[in-house]
Amino acid sequence: MTATTTALDEIPLKTIKGDDASLGDYAGKVLLIVNVASKCGLTPQYEGLEALYRKYKDDGLVVLGFPANDFAGQEPGSNEEIESFCTTNFGVDFPMFEKVVATGPDKHPLFAALTQAQPEARNDGAFRERLKSGNRTPNDPPELLWNFEKFLVGRDGTVLGRFSPDTKPDNGDLVAAIEAALSGSAAAG
Repeated sequence: MTATTTALDEIPLKTIKGDDASLGDYAGKVLLIVNVASKCGLTPQYEGLEALYRKYKDDGLVVLGFPANDFAGQEPGSNEEIESFCTTNFGVDFPMFEKVVATGPDKHPLFAALTQAQPEARNDGAFRERLKSGNRTPNDPPELLWNFEKFLVGRDGTVLGRFSPDTKPDNGDLVAAIEAALSGSAAAG
């Protein structure tokens, strides 16, 4: 199977170690792209993301973590500190990238493209209300709502789905969308 080049593939990225990269490095794979943070109530999702990666990587899934300090200063560390935290506390082996801006006018081109392709996350209403009740002002779509929002990208570079921050990595809808993408079916959301 020949992978096609997409606009997402061409966006320049840097790994957490500072090496040049792009999504083109994962051509033909199914990608789960997540904006992550080390000091968030959702940080334990790292464990589930690593479990997803280990379970499905031989089938073609790659989880990609993009640290961002966009929400309540929950990712204040340097790239080195973030990498150490993730490997020490959660055994993260999936690819991690340098800290990016994921919202607002200076957002990284990757997140601009992802949010343009999928302007709203699936089932974000309950989490949105939780933020409001915690005296936080949630972003309006298409902006990311919070840390740990998940974008599912198919083998052909199509953004298949967007899942709210509180969608745990073992959530049935997310797992079903990943399995469908891995098998070549078009069921996501």
